[in-house]
Amino acid sequence: MANPTDLVVARPEGLYCPPGDFYIDPWRPVERAVITHAHGDHARRGHAHYLAHEDSAGVLRARLGDDIALQTLPYGAAVEHQGVRISLHPAGHVLGSAQVRMEHGGRVWVASGDYKLDADGTCAPFEPVRCDTFITESTFGLPIYRWPAQAALWAEVNAWWQANAAEGRPSVLFCYAFGKAQRILQGVDAGIGPILVHGAVEPLNAAYRAAGVALPPTRHATDAGLDADTLRQALVLAPPSAQGTPWMRRFPRHADAFASGWMRLRGTRRRRGVDRGFVLSDHADWPGLQTAIAATGAGQVFVTHGSVAVMVRWLREQGLDAQAFRTEYGDEDEGPADAAAPAEPPP
Repeated sequence: MANPTDLVVARPEGLYCPPGDFYIDPWRPVERAVITHAHGDHARRGHAHYLAHEDSAGVLRARLGDDIALQTLPYGAAVEHQGVRISLHPAGHVLGSAQVRMEHGGRVWVASGDYKLDADGTCAPFEPVRCDTFITESTFGLPIYRWPAQAALWAEVNAWWQANAAEGRPSVLFCYAFGKAQRILQGVDAGIGPILVHGAVEPLNAAYRAAGVALPPTRHATDAGLDADTLRQALVLAPPSAQGTPWMRRFPRHADAFASGWMRLRGTRRRRGVDRGFVLSDHADWPGLQTAIAATGAGQVFVTHGSVAVMVRWLREQGLDAQAFRTEYGDEDEGPADAAAPAEPPP
């Protein structure tokens, strides 16, 4: 049961701020939506007015339409709406991802959106925001989820690519087109060989480059000028939706892998039907969630999507007032944006 003084409550449309009369990442059309980031389960079509971080603008317009009524803010800047002071703060998830800070009547609430604590150079790193109440995701909220050090991860990916290139086999790495692909581009050793990308990936690379993020050169995987030697040495980044499609025929004898936090679970690589699995996520792992929540100083925590019951129980054991919010958010590795990735013709 919602407290009438709560700054955020759950409604059928999404998470709602009653005094400010706006929603955060609503999943049904509303008048005013504050968007934490541009992944498809958080940024949806049909809202009359959008507020998001300025680095999200390019991706949001590409996905939702150039004509959306979009207002943007830099990190730390604030606007006031119906007495609620709203500001956006780095979430470290993907380009333009933001936590939403709301201040009203002497209370401060923060909605995290999706976040990770490992800084990677492709987006502003996560910054804890002190608050009374914190709304946190819990996508990987189980003790089993602990991410490897990034240096060790990239060494593993590079070794896989290098070994395949030595055998003259293309290295196809399935990854989410927005966020994950750009992390891979910045993390791998581009000196091993050429990097080719699916048509769903390159427009997002352009958005990152336009925002000042340095990425190595990439070529569209369907470029007519690609020769056989280039293909045999290449790292190919493609969304999971490309797996098993005629598009893959252009990479004979390829080795394939999947990059996802879910690869931490035994059996996921086999179920995905790939040669290798790399543990790479744009969400906080179990220790990261604990660190982030503690850093806010919040005495009350609401948990959304993922391992909600486990996280709520753990937080209560730490003496916090923890509750759950039911949401319609998902994991982008399985989410609707991949399913909607533009198809490419077979060779």
